[in-house]
Amino acid sequence: MLKRGILGLLNYQEMTGYEIMEVFRDSLNYFWDAKTSQIYRELQGLEQKGWVSKTVVPQNGKPDKNVYAISTAGQTELLRWLSDEDLGLRIKTPILMKVFFLGERNVEDNIHYFESVIKSSEVFLKGLESVPQYIDTYSNIIEQKEKTLYWQMTVEYGRQSMQMKIKWAQDCIRRLEGK
Repeated sequence: MLKRGILGLLNYQEMTGYEIMEVFRDSLNYFWDAKTSQIYRELQGLEQKGWVSKTVVPQNGKPDKNVYAISTAGQTELLRWLSDEDLGLRIKTPILMKVFFLGERNVEDNIHYFESVIKSSEVFLKGLESVPQYIDTYSNIIEQKEKTLYWQMTVEYGRQSMQMKIKWAQDCIRRLEGK
């Protein structure tokens, strides 16, 4: 999945690995976690597949800069992936795996667990407040304002998802307190 995210970013404009990492940190990180080492590893794999090309830009007094661009084959792969009938609705959520087995612990500890879910979700929601600013910044950089609608939809999904987790955790606490 990370490789498709990188292809999507490079479809907007050429970038260095560092610039890709910055975009992940500022926006995509809200729904897809990527470490710097993973990004660079994926870039190497994308280059080997011929989905991206790399241009080495010499710099004075600094290491050379690698600038990546999506290739025609990479654009084809990105569009193939976007057209794939697998909607990605299957859930692999660590929180649900953990909750499934919480019956092994005492109720007080589990209430604390759900309180932590609420607090973490509230922090995440607070973090989303700055995302519209990032959307504006990046839309000006890539000069493709029409793409921002989809970025905004992604943020809204995250916001509603966190609100749902808060409501769900509150309901779980009520149910545990009722026992």
